[in-house]
Amino acid sequence: MKFLVQKFGGTSVSTESRRKFVVEKVKAAIDEGFSPVVIVSAMGRKGEPYATDTLLSLLDDKFKEENKQATDLLMSCGEIISAVVMSNELNKVGLKAMPLTGGQAGILTNDDFTNATSTNVDITMLSDITSKGYIPVITGFQGMTKEGFITTLGRGGSDTSASLIGVALNAHEIQIYTDVDGIMTADPRIVEDASLIDVISYSEVFQLADQGAKVIHPKAVEIAMRGNVPLVIKNTMNNCSGTLINSIGDSNSTRIITGITYLNNRIQVSIKLEDNQGNPHYKELLDIVANNDISLDLINIFPKEKIFTIDSSKKNMLETIFKNINIKYTLIENCSKISVIGSRMAGIPGVMAKIIKALSDSNIDVLQTADSHSTIWCLIESDKVNEATNILHQTFQL
Repeated sequence: MKFLVQKFGGTSVSTESRRKFVVEKVKAAIDEGFSPVVIVSAMGRKGEPYATDTLLSLLDDKFKEENKQATDLLMSCGEIISAVVMSNELNKVGLKAMPLTGGQAGILTNDDFTNATSTNVDITMLSDITSKGYIPVITGFQGMTKEGFITTLGRGGSDTSASLIGVALNAHEIQIYTDVDGIMTADPRIVEDASLIDVISYSEVFQLADQGAKVIHPKAVEIAMRGNVPLVIKNTMNNCSGTLINSIGDSNSTRIITGITYLNNRIQVSIKLEDNQGNPHYKELLDIVANNDISLDLINIFPKEKIFTIDSSKKNMLETIFKNINIKYTLIENCSKISVIGSRMAGIPGVMAKIIKALSDSNIDVLQTADSHSTIWCLIESDKVNEATNILHQTFQL
């Protein structure tokens, strides 16, 4: 049996007219000889009655924090409604469909409620259902503990569900349907001539997703990459071919750079040795910060200075820590991290120089840089991020 996993996001199942597009995608998979396995998100977005954020608004913050098991039970309701409604739509056109919770579909997790991790996927029931000619319509975003409690998989959980099921079934492909045509070379809201990326590697899309692009969750990419099952990002409402994500990317492309993304709300932190002479905590600063659950980024360590960035939400916590251990420091707030991503840049000289020159020629100061084999990061002032993204997009002719 040749499986095709098709995940449909909240906007794709939010209205009857859009659900008809979903039905057409499922029918097309059958016509192509596949056995489709459907994953659905909760209908719509915050404000719409069955959206997860709408359901969460029914609870007090204190209750949500102290009763995560109960919170997961409530959060699972949106996907359950979607799965039953979508099964109804498929049955109306003569396709036998069976709604299943994530747990019934075999996704077993630990008991870290509201942010659970899958420990195993048992496909026994899925195999039985599909062998009888049924289309499983599975609730995304959720699993089940060994004791039978419903859990949710954290942000981007429906994408994660699709990858978990796709890898467990050794599917031909995992299709992620959304309201965009695929992965773009940059955010089309700020770069008018951003173009669709036809093929991209797991590692490149993981970097794009991890560094700010919101088309697919990094965890879903990581799971699919481990199982070597191709992912495709597609638009539910049209027949665009979308973006294929595989292990090698586009072997025919001559582009050094694949895409550009960014993260806002960064703060640069600088601590100089000369300002902290004699302070025994200076040498162990990174450990102290990490032990207080503050994630560091763009870390540059020099003999006489330490520089790193943090998310702006951690500013007050960091300042309290430094005050308690009498560390002197400086901050630059309202920063953004631009990420220039491309697996083919490895071993190509002059890419960093080209980036710095392009930004400098436009009077955009680069406050800090870092790089890996496939990504170059530049820290700049946030009010320049749109301009910088457009400049780099043009510089590399994306």
